[in-house]
Amino acid sequence: MANLSESYSNRLAEGDRSRGARRLGFALIVLLAVACMSGLAVGASDTSLWHALFDYVRGEDISRRDQIVLWDIRLPRVIMGCLVGAALAVSGAVLQGLFRNPLADPGIVGVSAGASLGAVVVIVLGGMLPFAALLGPWLISVSAFVGAWSATMVLYRIATRRGCTSVATMLLAGIALAALAMALTGVLVYLADDAQMRDFTFWNMGSLAGASWSRLTIAVPLISLPLFLSPLLARGLNALALGEAAAGHLGLEVQRLKQGAILIVAGATGAAVAVSGGIGFVGIVVPHLLRLVNGPDHRYLLVNSALLGAALLLLADLLSRTIIAPAELPIGIITAFVGGPFFLWILLRQRSVVDL
Repeated sequence: MANLSESYSNRLAEGDRSRGARRLGFALIVLLAVACMSGLAVGASDTSLWHALFDYVRGEDISRRDQIVLWDIRLPRVIMGCLVGAALAVSGAVLQGLFRNPLADPGIVGVSAGASLGAVVVIVLGGMLPFAALLGPWLISVSAFVGAWSATMVLYRIATRRGCTSVATMLLAGIALAALAMALTGVLVYLADDAQMRDFTFWNMGSLAGASWSRLTIAVPLISLPLFLSPLLARGLNALALGEAAAGHLGLEVQRLKQGAILIVAGATGAAVAVSGGIGFVGIVVPHLLRLVNGPDHRYLLVNSALLGAALLLLADLLSRTIIAPAELPIGIITAFVGGPFFLWILLRQRSVVDL
């Protein structure tokens, strides 16, 4: 029965778009490589990657200043941007497949709101917490990650009854939990002083400015593990497109698929938000755009979402740190400028389809 489910879901999703999806994947690899090189080559500093490489090829020593800018500032930032962009895009693709709704996003189910609540708790009350001195510069990231996971676990317990998880209940409960977390966040922001409010506001708008090799040692395993596990959900998400009942009749363990999807989304989004702050719309824009181009086959959609999400976030970060250089615009503002109109376009498109 399991083989029948796998064969049927493969034929259902294959269509005539599989070759185009593979070609798109190669194109996205090229786009990501260009975005990475641009992230290393361009910035507020006049340090140029190409000049440094030219000096290296000629056998000349690269100046200490150029080494610091390229190796200690730009390279960790590029790697962090790839991880965060891929995590947010893949999380959006998984949730959209799980809910069978193109408007699903990690922010809808309360993961991002839980992370924000965790961050503002330590920003406002950090001096009162007994473990604040122990964690030091990791305090905000760890607290945001714990907040994201706590919100996810509460949501899962609410939506699960007698061993079965209701997707509809999870969506509605996620909206309610997000509203509650935002209310608690608002109370703490109201109690904050000017410096604390400024810190939270900047964190909440998202930025890769805090990227460093020490942060990457924590972020890489936390984000990479869910990303590498996400393709295991592809065939199940393809079958789930038929509906839960039909997927179950084909041999799919629907409950196990839901559990795996929720854990992967919580892990990837929680870790991404913890190290970069609140960056919105990537999880909606990227997978929906890829569905329009190459269809809903999750075997290609998840991988291509990771590539496009990483590339778009790097390009957004490049714009955020050069548009008003030497100052830096929070990256969440850039993604909101792009994602907001795109989100409205999705809504209008969905409404026009319903009207027809």
